[in-house]
Amino acid sequence: MDLWSDHTPDSWAHALDTYDAVIARQGVARLPELDRWYTRDLPPLVAARARPHVTHAELVRLTEWKMARGVWRAPNLVLVRGNDADVVERASRDALAAVPDPKTPVATLATLAGVGPATASAVLAAAAPDVYPFFDELVAAQVPALGPVKFTAAYYARYADALRARAASLGGWTPAAVERALWAHAGGKARLPGA
Repeated sequence: MDLWSDHTPDSWAHALDTYDAVIARQGVARLPELDRWYTRDLPPLVAARARPHVTHAELVRLTEWKMARGVWRAPNLVLVRGNDADVVERASRDALAAVPDPKTPVATLATLAGVGPATASAVLAAAAPDVYPFFDELVAAQVPALGPVKFTAAYYARYADALRARAASLGGWTPAAVERALWAHAGGKARLPGA
């Protein structure tokens, strides 16, 4: 069944309810622990800071979460680890200060080594889930109007707009919850055709 075409809130709620089980079924040793940290612990940590930002250690850990949930790209993780801690805090503080702008926060975070639109969106989805969804290729492939997945800021902007619109149509949903429901519905790490 195609969840994107289903406008029944109960279908979406059921998909979201399966998220933790789908995470567990991925067979990635650290993924359940990383996912709990990313979805439950990181957001209040960021929000509690006088000037919201992520630390270097948090950026590394959320990159590990992103890769454990999707495709492991070791060179990107090396680049992320190589960022200066002060630069990470400054860039993430500047990015989060620009929320809810649809483009500036992604562009600001993408100035960091190893951080593209997907990793930038992970920071934004943790800090402002009511505005930004995490950019996942498996999710993007389920939104017909987006076309083939491209890891660009322009594609992410269209993706985020589509998920924000779906969240609004479901009532009481965030774009981040829409993303998790779609990911869980697809079964997680299933490979895309040609990937």
